[in-house]
Amino acid sequence: MSLFKARDWWSAVLGEGEEFDQGCLCVGDVDNSGTGHDKVVVGSYMGMLRMFSPHASKSSEDVQADAQLLEVQLQHAIIQVELGKFVSCSDLLHLAVLHPRKVSVYSVSGTAGNVEHGDQYQLKLLYEHNLQRTACCMTHGAFGGVSGHHSLCVQSMDGMLMFFEQESYSFGRFLPGFLLPGPLVYNPRTDSFLTVSSARQLESYKYETLAVATEAERQEQDFSVGSGGKRLTPDWAFVLGEPALDVCVPSFSHSSSFIFVLGERNLYCLRDNGQIHFMKKLEFNPSCFLPYASVRDGTTNLLLCNHTNMLLVYQDVTLKWAAQLPFAPVATRLANFPQLKGVVTSLSSDGHLLCSYMGTDPSFFCTPKVDAREADYEQVEAEMKKLQKSIREATRTQDLLPKSSTDEDLTVKVAVSSSMDDPSQALIPDIDGLPVPSVTVFIVLQNSRVLHHTFLSIYICPFKFYALAQAALTHVVSAALNSLKFSAFLNGRYLPADLRGDITVSYNSPTELNPAGVPKVLQSTFHLPLALVCVSSAPAKTTKFKITLDTNQAPVQLSSIFPEFSIKSEDKDGNSLAFQFLPGTKVTLLASKTSQRYRVQSDSFEDMWLVVRELLQRFDQHFSKLGVKDFKKSFSGPLPLQEYFLSVDHHFQLRVKAKRYQDLLSEQAVQFRAIQRRLLTRFKDKTPAPLQNLDTLLDATYNQVMSLADAAEENQAQLEEAFVHLRGSTQLLVLLLALAHGLTPEQTAILEATLLPLLQDTPQLGWEESCDAAVSHLLRTCLSRSPRDQATSLAQAGGQVLGLPRDTQRLKRHISLLCERIAKGGRLTLASEA
Repeated sequence: MSLFKARDWWSAVLGEGEEFDQGCLCVGDVDNSGTGHDKVVVGSYMGMLRMFSPHASKSSEDVQADAQLLEVQLQHAIIQVELGKFVSCSDLLHLAVLHPRKVSVYSVSGTAGNVEHGDQYQLKLLYEHNLQRTACCMTHGAFGGVSGHHSLCVQSMDGMLMFFEQESYSFGRFLPGFLLPGPLVYNPRTDSFLTVSSARQLESYKYETLAVATEAERQEQDFSVGSGGKRLTPDWAFVLGEPALDVCVPSFSHSSSFIFVLGERNLYCLRDNGQIHFMKKLEFNPSCFLPYASVRDGTTNLLLCNHTNMLLVYQDVTLKWAAQLPFAPVATRLANFPQLKGVVTSLSSDGHLLCSYMGTDPSFFCTPKVDAREADYEQVEAEMKKLQKSIREATRTQDLLPKSSTDEDLTVKVAVSSSMDDPSQALIPDIDGLPVPSVTVFIVLQNSRVLHHTFLSIYICPFKFYALAQAALTHVVSAALNSLKFSAFLNGRYLPADLRGDITVSYNSPTELNPAGVPKVLQSTFHLPLALVCVSSAPAKTTKFKITLDTNQAPVQLSSIFPEFSIKSEDKDGNSLAFQFLPGTKVTLLASKTSQRYRVQSDSFEDMWLVVRELLQRFDQHFSKLGVKDFKKSFSGPLPLQEYFLSVDHHFQLRVKAKRYQDLLSEQAVQFRAIQRRLLTRFKDKTPAPLQNLDTLLDATYNQVMSLADAAEENQAQLEEAFVHLRGSTQLLVLLLALAHGLTPEQTAILEATLLPLLQDTPQLGWEESCDAAVSHLLRTCLSRSPRDQATSLAQAGGQVLGLPRDTQRLKRHISLLCERIAKGGRLTLASEA
């Protein structure tokens, strides 16, 4: 037992599975016994109201039942309980209970018992007010300086303050600029209400200002010009900069004039006029607090509880005592009981009620003596060397994540069939007379232990491929070999930008400390064959776009590089090959007989990307099998920037058109709703008036809205196709830049991430503005003219607002400048950001 531990004087566990919060605890002489001894009143979210009179007991049996005076099940959840003089013509204390849609006032009375069971207590409903709005919290006090009785103020979830003067409803006011409810407390010294708004500032409203402000039935009428009241504004406000957990105005002495606010990271003490008195930065996460009287003049003591189960006692900003609690309290109060005064009463969120005091009672527990034994120095030295070796390895690697063990929990193997499916599983049987093939992909999951909640998702290039099996499969894997397969095929009228597929498997791996399992993710990629989207055809003699690639090895026959296409090719020499894509475009591949050059030509610039990438990959595989280690490939021609900018302009024009359709739809929708309101007004009128062609105008507007919606939907489909083409053109440009200037794989990855920052367009963010921002950043940093310009641009760089540009001239100029600086030897690196 620790010396600094709260001494358990009395405790109880309330119910099972019930929930409690900050306002569910109240202490006071609720039965008006006149002895000066307090009772503890607790309400739960399950609607259970309990009252206790704690007392010390030698035996722990039946302690709760002996101290419990009352237990009543109410119909609704209990949000808050308060004690006050809430009944007119009576100076007795009564209990106010706040429900979500009702506030009730009860009287608690006790009848002396004649038997050993003790006194009997009864709860009697005096009156209640039904609320039109869902309540959040309440406060009470002598509003307006009236003495002898207390009034209630209830704050609703939508920011309305409802005032009740005993049995009658007074008025209601909406707080200005309200978003989320905060703590609410009444300051009797200034007759004002304090609350923390969603702007994270403490605001003070005088009762007189609230009384004469605008009467509002709805929140949007709060500041209406035509109403007779005044606009509601706070008397003063203090910016906290963080959400507040609680606000308290202690009134234990006439000289005290402080307001205490508990934030998530700070404790504030303010004067009644809103000026800061002191602020204490907290190094823990607080849960609740309670100011109380100090024995030293000019200071205030505070009980502060946190989520590490600690009860801290502060005198202003000085920590005076710390005690350990068995739970993290959500509410704490000070109470006086017959045997002990100043008892700290705490309540947890799950119903643990504790009455404790702070002291230094010694602990009589003694650690048992262990048998002395001589140390085995050889064993200690061997253990020390082992630990030092582990420390050196950990320091040398400095991995953020622990290394995976040699025996993996799960391995994923993906295999793509070498032949097309027969028959084809494609949903579209043919495109322009060409049959659509399909290919089967096999996935094998092999695990060494039982895994839970395994989820497998298959992602193939968006828009254009479809899995015959489900794209996402939920599968619980046992300790065995699991396999599944699916078919992939072209499912549209245009080519995808990539033939790569991704497989992601998420699962929970159970451990000794966590039987439910630690979540892990495993990823694997695969590539679909080029034959899935094209067939062999006759070479085209005249085309619009041409690209020439150079190698340092002797020319290779294309029939040996593409054996599956050379079978159906009409060229017997193997120096030319044509790929007829299913959507209709054709790409021709020519090999020089004398030089080491290869030409790719087509009428579609973006469609050459798939053939160029496939050609380079097959070259690498071919020369690697031959044992050639110094194989190099390059591109010496001019960069096709003008051809690339055609795809950029086409995509941008469709985005502008989509924005225009959106604006027109908004205008027509506003007009359509206005006509509907006019017609409804005419139909509700007791004396019908002529429609004045409003029905004709409504039909015409409806037809315009539908035609605009159809046009916008068609434009959206074209925009998706244009973005896929733009991705293909961008990847081709990145590849040519890497070949022309010998970029490393790391530099190529940076360039691709710069020119392709998005995988798809969104209504809020498009490719043009994202790419322009990324290219501009490279031009200001690693590709700047001098180190001085780079340092200046990094120091002055500000976050620009990304939006649809007016045109693409700036973007095209920046891309041209990027290619020019890379050609002059600029290095793509992210080291300047460090």
